[in-house]
Amino acid sequence: MKILSYSLGDRTGLAVHTDGRWLDLASPAATIPNDVAALLALPDWRTRLADALRDAPALDLASVQLLPPVRTGQKILCVGLNYLDHVAESPYKQPTYPTFFLRVASSLIGHEQPLIKPLASDEFDYEGELVAVIGSTARHVSPERALEHVAGYTVFNEGSVRDYQFKAPQWTMGKNFDGTGACGPWFVTADELPAGAKGLQLVTRVNGVVEQKASTDDMLFDVATLISLASEVMTLLPGDMLVTGTPAGVGFGKKPQVYLRAGDVCEVEIERIGTLRNTVQAER
Repeated sequence: MKILSYSLGDRTGLAVHTDGRWLDLASPAATIPNDVAALLALPDWRTRLADALRDAPALDLASVQLLPPVRTGQKILCVGLNYLDHVAESPYKQPTYPTFFLRVASSLIGHEQPLIKPLASDEFDYEGELVAVIGSTARHVSPERALEHVAGYTVFNEGSVRDYQFKAPQWTMGKNFDGTGACGPWFVTADELPAGAKGLQLVTRVNGVVEQKASTDDMLFDVATLISLASEVMTLLPGDMLVTGTPAGVGFGKKPQVYLRAGDVCEVEIERIGTLRNTVQAER
C-alpha cells in the first residue's frame, strides 16, 4: 500500500494508491487523520483505512502539492556513516556504534518542492537515504522483534550544509537549514517490501547523472539493529522516522568537491518505493 500526504489550497489530506489510481481520504465526511503519523497512532488504522477507501473519490495528483508523507511524528532520528564506502570518503573512522543525530521538522520539504540552497553557504550537498517509519511504540526492543514496529518506508534526500556541519563536533547546524531535507514522494507499507527493506537498490542522480548507487544490504547497521539500539535510549512512537544513512558518492567526497547549485535537479530512487525529485533553489 502506498500512502501520500498532500495540500490543496488550505486543505491537507491523505491519498492511497489502489487499482492503479489514487483515492482521496480528505472528504468532508472522512474520519481518517490527514497525516500518516496520526493515522499510525490509531490501533485499528488498517481497518479504518479500508473502510474509508470504499467510498473515496479519485484524486488528480497534478492538482495537488505533495507534502512529506509523515508530518507530525515526534522524532526524526538520522544515522551518519552507515555505509562503509561512505565512511571511506569521509574524515572519520568506521564506527562501532551508530552515529545518531536529530533533524527538525522545519527542515523538511516534499516531492517536487524546491530544495533550498542556503545564503550562508556554497557547500550544499545531497545524500540519498532510506527511511523507516515507526508504526507502534518501541522501547527496549530486541533486534529479532524490532521490525514488528516498522509500519513502512519512504525516501529521503538529506541536504547537508557541509561547512556548517563541520564547524563543531556536533552536526546539528549543518543538517537543519530550512528546506534542506526532502522526503517522499509517498510512504510504502512494510508488507510491500522485503523484511527490513533489505536488498533494495538506492540511486541518486544529479541532473540525470548517477552520483550514488548502492544496495540497502550495504548498511553497517541494518534497520532492525538501529531500532533496537535507539529503543535502549528513547521510546520510539508511531510516526517517528529513522533516516538510515547514505552511501558513497556525495559531493563532499569527490575530488574536487562538487556541490549543488540553483537549478540542479536531484533525484533519489529506491527500488520498489519510488523516486523523490527536487530542484535546487537559491535562498532569497
